[in-house]
Amino acid sequence: MCGIIGIVSSRPVAERLVDSLKRLEYRGYDSAGIAVLDEGDLKRLRAEGKLVNLAEKLKAEPCDGNIGIGHTRWATHGLPNETNAHPHQTERLSLVHNGIIENYRDLRAELEADGAVFESQTDTETVAHLVTRELGRGHEPRKAVQEALARLEGAFSLAILFKGEDNLLIGARRGSPLVVGEGEGETFLGSDAIALSPFTDRIRYLEEGDLAVLTRETIAIFDEFGNPAERVMKRSSGKPLYVDKGNYRHFMLKEIYEQPEVIGHTLGSFVDLTTGRTRLPRGASIDFSSIGRIALSACGTGYYAALVGRYYFERYARIACDLDVASEFRYRESPLDDVDLALFVSQSGETADTLASLRYAKETGLSTAAIVNVDESSIAREADHVLPTLAGPEIGVASTKAFTCQLMALAALAVRAGVDRGRIDARQELELTGVLQEAPRLVNEVLHLEEQIADLSRHMATKKHALFLGRGLSFPLALEGALKLKEISYIHAEGYAAGELKHGPIALIDDTMPVVVIAPHDRSFDKTASNVQEVAARGGEIILLTDRKGAAAGIVDDAHTIVLPDMPEILTPIVYSVPLQLLAYHTAVQMGTDVDQPRNLAKSVTVE
Repeated sequence: MCGIIGIVSSRPVAERLVDSLKRLEYRGYDSAGIAVLDEGDLKRLRAEGKLVNLAEKLKAEPCDGNIGIGHTRWATHGLPNETNAHPHQTERLSLVHNGIIENYRDLRAELEADGAVFESQTDTETVAHLVTRELGRGHEPRKAVQEALARLEGAFSLAILFKGEDNLLIGARRGSPLVVGEGEGETFLGSDAIALSPFTDRIRYLEEGDLAVLTRETIAIFDEFGNPAERVMKRSSGKPLYVDKGNYRHFMLKEIYEQPEVIGHTLGSFVDLTTGRTRLPRGASIDFSSIGRIALSACGTGYYAALVGRYYFERYARIACDLDVASEFRYRESPLDDVDLALFVSQSGETADTLASLRYAKETGLSTAAIVNVDESSIAREADHVLPTLAGPEIGVASTKAFTCQLMALAALAVRAGVDRGRIDARQELELTGVLQEAPRLVNEVLHLEEQIADLSRHMATKKHALFLGRGLSFPLALEGALKLKEISYIHAEGYAAGELKHGPIALIDDTMPVVVIAPHDRSFDKTASNVQEVAARGGEIILLTDRKGAAAGIVDDAHTIVLPDMPEILTPIVYSVPLQLLAYHTAVQMGTDVDQPRNLAKSVTVE
């Protein structure tokens, strides 16, 4: 994810822009840049690599200006170089962007046909040219931005500086966060409160579809329909903030809603979104053509992600996989002679059992790789290959966005492995990466089901036990859904492979036992439907997660059915995770538990 800052002031802003970007560098450090309005003209400084490079450039090339924008980038579209660094600029404006414009290829072709000349490979530059074209049609800045926004598909937050407008900055958001702040004779805009904390303790969070017009004296906010809108002023502590709940009641809910953005960014680490070809993150150099067996290991939610990963690797790359809970990996003393790669999954990168397992694998001479969310963690430092998830800080103990980012990383990695091994040809690679790029949109659609799921949770909160069932790729989700429910609501829940129902768990079924069934209409649907009938015949209460075709099948008449969008099978673990997270979250809220810090648990388990 990328970091954004904007300042409208009566004193120079360049150094303050860079200082603010330091607080946002965790969001990306492939490149950084600022643009200021210097005597009415746009002046831009950009540098590849970490922010220190931009700071040194500013020392060598000081720039004046009382209004400006800044950006620290994590690359998705285009190489991480100065040409692709933000801000992007035309003769009329300078612009920074966080998010992904999904229809940028079509827009770029249209704009090029109109004579626009592009300098970069990014999707962001398309927005700059689109707004510039609207200015050329005679629209004033706010109208030009509104007209351009109507053409965009995807998630974004934007900050735009206009040539000749030394008291105007426009921001907009859809799907990506943006916050505005008021100071004494100056105003601010940032991708989160961290960026603004040195300057003001008076902030407003923009809501979905909002557009903000900033001057030194005022901040005017308009909703997605162009109507003036009031957003609640909040007081921050005034101290440097590193995480903030924003408008959300809990960090967990905020992190659930961040998933469209962060899984898109994680995908961009494994797929060149310009060409659709798979790649490994920088620094990793795994040649899957020589790998015939992988040992996977993780703990908790990471273990369930690894279980999905085993399905992915075996199905798409035809690589055999062993899977162990990390706390058992060393003690099982399994022969590792035929294992070619040990792959570990961790959010924190500090989980003691997982770290010990990695060290055990290294001692045996195995090549090691880690899917990890913290670049400077112990696991990341010690693994031979680091495969980062770009979830950003996850504060809620119950993992949400880190889990779906792990799933995205594993899916893309399995496709890459299939390409290396000749199991996936160039056409199939493009088809699969194109499907993976649909994940942010589909997750966003599922988030619109929150109210329905919240209603269902009121009933779930009256129960003492629950079963979760699934087959194939849905089996790990049954395990994860049960874990989520029990760790934050304290309701006892168990996940099972649906085919195992009659081998024991069916004895628990009665009219007090809710059974959550994850059943997309895939190759296993008919068999899962038979298991649902077995539950219904014994009076079990069924909560069915399925798609339109599955719902139309009418397995049982009185099931509580949550209908999700249709999607290819590779996406179901990622997208179907979201309603399970929301069900657990709202059930816990109904029960009054501490959602973000459930009892007896910690975010990172650093003891064995």
